[in-house]
Amino acid sequence: MMRFLPMNLTTILVELPGLPETLALLFSLQSKPVIGIREMIPAARTLLIHFDPESVSAEALATEIRQRDLSTINPQSNCQIEIPVRYDGEDLENIAKITGFSVEEVIRRHKESQYTVAFCGFAPGFSYLNGGDPALFVPRHQAPRTRIPAGSVAMAGAFSGIYPHSSPGGWQLVGTTSAKMWDTNRTPSALLQPGYQVKFVDVDELDTAAVDTTPSNENDYLPATSSIDDKKGKPGNTSPYFKVLTAPMPGLLQDFGRSGQANQGVSASGVLDRSAFRAANRIVGNPAGTGCLELTSGGFSFESASQTVIGCTGALCPITIKDAKGHTTEILETYQPIALEPGDVVTLGHPRAGMRTYLAVRGGFEINPILDSISTDTLAAVGPPPVSAGSILILKNAQGGLRSVSIHEALAFTLPSAGDVVILDVILGPRTDWFTGEGLETFIQQRWRVTAESSRVGIRLSGDISIERKDHNAELPSEGTVTGAIQVPHNGQPVLFLADHPLTGGYPVIGAVAEYHLDLTGQLPVNTMVQFRAIAPWFEIQPQDDLAHTV
Repeated sequence: MMRFLPMNLTTILVELPGLPETLALLFSLQSKPVIGIREMIPAARTLLIHFDPESVSAEALATEIRQRDLSTINPQSNCQIEIPVRYDGEDLENIAKITGFSVEEVIRRHKESQYTVAFCGFAPGFSYLNGGDPALFVPRHQAPRTRIPAGSVAMAGAFSGIYPHSSPGGWQLVGTTSAKMWDTNRTPSALLQPGYQVKFVDVDELDTAAVDTTPSNENDYLPATSSIDDKKGKPGNTSPYFKVLTAPMPGLLQDFGRSGQANQGVSASGVLDRSAFRAANRIVGNPAGTGCLELTSGGFSFESASQTVIGCTGALCPITIKDAKGHTTEILETYQPIALEPGDVVTLGHPRAGMRTYLAVRGGFEINPILDSISTDTLAAVGPPPVSAGSILILKNAQGGLRSVSIHEALAFTLPSAGDVVILDVILGPRTDWFTGEGLETFIQQRWRVTAESSRVGIRLSGDISIERKDHNAELPSEGTVTGAIQVPHNGQPVLFLADHPLTGGYPVIGAVAEYHLDLTGQLPVNTMVQFRAIAPWFEIQPQDDLAHTV
């Protein structure tokens, strides 16, 4: 039985009976693509499909998928990967206690199992491996560890997995591996892909020549960049650069993000306010998509070592320029080109409205991209490191592709201030039916306050009344999420996912912000009040052939 559930205006969630059917549908759509599908994210029993609405409708897509015969498809890949494991995990004794086996029996059952890569999520290169011995299914730790070392082999529920880099986590640790799960110098970067077959073997039993066993490194996620700590030196005299003087909130290099990497556990990330980002580049004459700095809450200052032109858009903040002779100029209006001379010190004040300012420089910054993007993903730790005081940013000298600067840019929408009430349009789904009628009314009718715990990962909202679920004990298998998804954890206080959200999530999503309001969500200051407005009732998407039968 398939269900087709709305996620937003350009994404649907296909719910299937289980993992084999999910992988079969994924392989079917990969081998015989449907025009208009942009990206797919498989999970435990769902396939999230992002599509181009100008090429295919949600109903037509559901019709095509319903007609696929999945019974003849073998979702298993012919690719077999053997992972060397040293069975030294600190949870082996605990697993033995839970299962009633000896430690030796736990190890034997683990390494004799055949696993299939079900899907990727949580972090780049982290694969959920299905197919282990059911007798070894053990729960997560009630309190997750704050740090699990890179290369840790772990189990939780029906899955095994390998942590590609150090991170918090609650899985039961059984051992360690030297296999590098994530390497941006490799194509694909993730060692394990959906459908791959995986075997764990003791290190003494494996010919490791077939596996990249370079130990994982904390910096595997970071490309070489031109952000240089001032204490380590400065660029040569011929290189134009900005020297960062103050950064109460570190700046982040951003562009449109890295789409098409979901199969490796990598979300798109990218700028939060795309309209302001585009305007900043137009102001300085850059090609569309040229990377810029995303600055939060003001206070950022830098010295320019060369003559150039900058543009500031997004959050409305005063700009002060102090030249080499000590003369100060205040610029109260943004969205216009600003010429800089060598020695000018630029300071961005606290925004009067909005949350994030975008600073573009003519020609762009000299930054090496990772997976075709310079965006910094703060959750997955992919991309250049944050730009802090002491950093030096090299500017590009290239003039090719530059256009005449724009002097007629304007705000795409009214920027909110703390205390303002902002109405966001939402598409209900995919899990609206997990909530009571009273819970849905609370979600729509109540005003929600943006809390200080918000970040680029998501906006944490607070309301007087929690959103009521039908079954507080029900658990949702992990499934794909999108930017703008509104997830409701057990406490009933919603989290609105922004660009650095996790690729998959295990709490039900009651609705998602319409794409045309996503830029606005990136500009919500702390203490802004949010009210959600459903643009239509929740409903399951009906394939067109089903609709024809009901006429």
